Amino acid sequence: MEQKKKSRAQHILDAAILLLPAASGLLAMAEYRYLPDVRANPNSVIYSIVLLCLIGLYLGALILGSVCAAGLRRPRLLRALRYRAPLYSVLFLLLALYDFLTLKSGRLLYPFFPWANDIFNIMVTDWAALLESALYTLRLLFCGYSCGAVLGLITGIACGYSDKFRYWVDPLLKILGPIPTSTWIPLVMVVASTLFRGSVFIIALGVWFSVTMASMTGISNVDISYFEAARTLGANERQLVFRVAIPHAVPSIIQGLVQGMSNACTSLMIAEMIGVEAGLGWYIIWSKSWAQYNKMYAAIIIICLIFTGVTRLLNRIKRRVLRWQAGMVK
Repeated sequence: MEQKKKSRAQHILDAAILLLPAASGLLAMAEYRYLPDVRANPNSVIYSIVLLCLIGLYLGALILGSVCAAGLRRPRLLRALRYRAPLYSVLFLLLALYDFLTLKSGRLLYPFFPWANDIFNIMVTDWAALLESALYTLRLLFCGYSCGAVLGLITGIACGYSDKFRYWVDPLLKILGPIPTSTWIPLVMVVASTLFRGSVFIIALGVWFSVTMASMTGISNVDISYFEAARTLGANERQLVFRVAIPHAVPSIIQGLVQGMSNACTSLMIAEMIGVEAGLGWYIIWSKSWAQYNKMYAAIIIICLIFTGVTRLLNRIKRRVLRWQAGMVK
């Protein structure tokens, strides 16, 4: 349906809300630069550069969205910024509040709560160790996830299509399902030939269960009339699986893959913190044991960025593959 045309006051309100994140970012910058520090703050320019980069990225996106909306008649980006502008504003204000409670007033005790510039300084000075840990974490994550996803697809499709196969696998799913994958870490770390392989198994186990259950449910819910119609047209068993069952179960399968990534991230952090001798989880435990909490917070931020990026990538793939669902909803 065509949207109602906005009034002049509504356009002014939208413009004010769109500029609010930039104003909040400048307020955070002013709080950091002009309020006196209660502690020594070496390399104070790092946090200023981070704030300027964030403000610049938002303003760049705002200009691009305005140009697309005015010239190309594509207001999608501008609408997204209008929707998220209050959230971005609050994030800038929270950064200013945290800086005030740590660096400016000392209400939050150091070293348990390092200020933002101290954390970003660690990212600059200790970038080599953080990069190595992040690469190890990504390698472990995708090795475990890919193994679990492939095995889960095979098991789930076989269980959903074949009652005989499901007869033997279903008891195993009922036994392993209620048990968290982290429970197996002590046993796996003793049995596995290397800590890396043991961690891959732990991650793959959680992904396998999620993908198997989702795939099995999707295949089982395919209407039996589709199989009967395909058989009437001369389809063999292979065509029934790959041309009928799997295409109709794609939404459930993709949902299982997304849920499996969430389980993989959880299992990954537990495995690195307990048994693995490298990675961001190990880096967090090592930093905490030496009371270097600024390094710990830096690793936590990188973990959040990695997991957020991976999850957003999977969601984009999901929307791309299932774009026909959006058309059905419309």
